[in-house]
Amino acid sequence: MSAGAAARRLGVAVTTLRTWHQRYGLGPSRHEAGHHRRYSAEDMDRLQVMQRLTTQGVAPAEAAAWARNAPLGGPAPAPRDGGSPPAAASVVRGLVRAATRLDAPAMRDILCTAITERGVVSAWTDTMVPALVEIGDRYRVTQRFIEVEHLLSRTVTEVLATAQRAPGNPRILLAAADEEQHTLPLEALTAALGEAGVPSRFFGARMPSVALLDAIGRTGPAAVVLWSQRPATGTVDQLIRVRDVPHLPLVVAAAGPGWPSGDLPPGITRLTGLPEAVQLLAAI
Repeated sequence: MSAGAAARRLGVAVTTLRTWHQRYGLGPSRHEAGHHRRYSAEDMDRLQVMQRLTTQGVAPAEAAAWARNAPLGGPAPAPRDGGSPPAAASVVRGLVRAATRLDAPAMRDILCTAITERGVVSAWTDTMVPALVEIGDRYRVTQRFIEVEHLLSRTVTEVLATAQRAPGNPRILLAAADEEQHTLPLEALTAALGEAGVPSRFFGARMPSVALLDAIGRTGPAAVVLWSQRPATGTVDQLIRVRDVPHLPLVVAAAGPGWPSGDLPPGITRLTGLPEAVQLLAAI
């Protein structure tokens, strides 16, 4: 494969390939007299390792060392520190860079790797949330990059939806409050529960109270979690109606910053984080 074709395959500039060749020794290995050097299939494997690791935030020199020593066709070898993944901050930087480039495949690769290596809870708290916050901060300062935030959010949703799902009859019901459109934290909770072997039903955004009560009556859940992102959607009468159904769930929980900061009505549990929520619901 020529340098131009290799660059197009990887989605990088030809000058990037030249830099990787000159600085790190990741150049084309095939040579025929009278022709430019060509990238072999093995060369491309190494370049893909280089690209993946630099996208994840690994320093180029270290990524090149991994790529040169990577088993062909296999995953990148472990770092020299004994096998720990790249530091969380580096992974976040790589994810933000991929999001800024609107590179959905790279984002999916980073997020799937984070879940595989560290689990849903750690991937959410250490990678997804910091990246979303950083992109959101950029938007507030510049009034730009809303398309970056949308694509990153969509990619997070897609990756969480592919996480492990637990078999069995769901006894946990998860829904957003009436008119609440932000559901990423609930999607993370759904994925984390599945990873912990706890089946759940996730009803998504803008769950009308009447429909929620009907679903509770038909399924008899052991726990109901209502998410509110904004104070406009966090009206406690929704929680009270759930608490007062004829067959009371063991736990009625309010999650998210939209609910009032003071005491909630009696019988309502406030969830303050993903690890706590998973622990409580798994115990049920």
